[in-house]
Amino acid sequence: MARADLMCDLIKFGLAHDDKRFMQSAEAVCAEEREKQHTVLAERIEKILLTARHTRQRPKQDANIVRQGTVGAPSLFLEKAPLRRMSELILPNYVQELCEGLIEEQLRSDLLRSYGLEPRHKMLLVGAPGNGKTTLAEAIAESLMVPFYTVRYEQLIGSYLGETASRLSQLFDYARTRPCVLFFDEFETLGKERGDTHETGEIKRVVSSLLLQIDSLPSYVIVIAATNHDILLDKAAWRRFQIRVELPPPTRAALSAWLSLYERKNDLDFGIEPETIAKKIYGCSFAEAEEIATEIYRRYVLSMPADNTKRITNEVLRLWAKQRQQGEARERSDG
Repeated sequence: MARADLMCDLIKFGLAHDDKRFMQSAEAVCAEEREKQHTVLAERIEKILLTARHTRQRPKQDANIVRQGTVGAPSLFLEKAPLRRMSELILPNYVQELCEGLIEEQLRSDLLRSYGLEPRHKMLLVGAPGNGKTTLAEAIAESLMVPFYTVRYEQLIGSYLGETASRLSQLFDYARTRPCVLFFDEFETLGKERGDTHETGEIKRVVSSLLLQIDSLPSYVIVIAATNHDILLDKAAWRRFQIRVELPPPTRAALSAWLSLYERKNDLDFGIEPETIAKKIYGCSFAEAEEIATEIYRRYVLSMPADNTKRITNEVLRLWAKQRQQGEARERSDG
C-alpha cells in the first residue's frame, strides 16, 4: 500500500474536487508502487490515469482558488481548500502542543463524548501581522481535513439597525451544517470592548450577538479568531476562547529552520546557509521571509539552466535590505 499521507491526500483532494492535486497524488501512488516492484498494480493505476486524462470532461479546479460562500443573498465568507500543513510551520513548543491537543481532541471526539466530555473548539490567536496566525488556522483545518472559511467583514457589517446581527446569524447557521474551521481575522473589528464610550449601542448589540452565537456552536465547528490588538477585545470575548495563544516574532533560529524547510519542500539550494540568511533578515516576520524565499525561487526558475543561486540569493537580499532601509527612513521622517 502507498504511504498513509498519500492515501489521505487522495481522499482529501477527491472530496474537494481538486482534480489537479488528485492526479498528482495518484501519480505519486503509482510511482511508489512501481518502486516497490508492484508492477501489475502500477500499470493498472497508470492505465486508469491515462484514460482519465483523455475522457475527463469536468474542468480543472485549482485548490488555491478562493471561492466566495453563498450564505443567503450576501457572501459572508471566503472558502479555501486548506493546503498549509502543521509540519511546514515553525512554532514555539507550547504552541505546537496546544494545537496538537486541539487536533487530537477533534479527531477523537467520540471517545471524549463517551465520557461526557466535548472537544475544545474555540481558539484565539494574538500577535503582530505576518507571524503566522492565518497560516496556523489553515494548517489546523488541513490537519482535520475540513473546509476553511474566512469571514468577510465588508459583507457582514451592514449599515442598518440590526442588519449585522441578522447576517451573523446567517453565517453561524451555515457553519453549523458541517464540520469546518470558521476564521475571524482582525477579530477586534467585531469583538470590541463594550465598555468603550466611543462605540454606539448598535456595536454593543453586535458584540453581544456574536458572543451568544459562539457559545451556541457545536464542538465540531472550530472557531479561530486572530487579532493584532488584543487590548481592544471585549473581556467577555476573551473568556469565550478555551485556548489563547500568542505567536511571537520569529527568532533567528526559527527563521533558519523555516528557510531549511523551504529548501527541502521546493528542492532548492539557496547557495548560502540558511543560518547566514536568517542573520541577514533577522527582524522580519515569517510572511516577509516567505516573500524573500519565493523571490529567490522565482528568479532561480527564470534563470535556468544558468542557475547560480548564490548570486541570486545575494541580489535578492541586497534589494530587500535597501527596501528595509528606505522604509525605516520613511517611518523616521513621518514620526
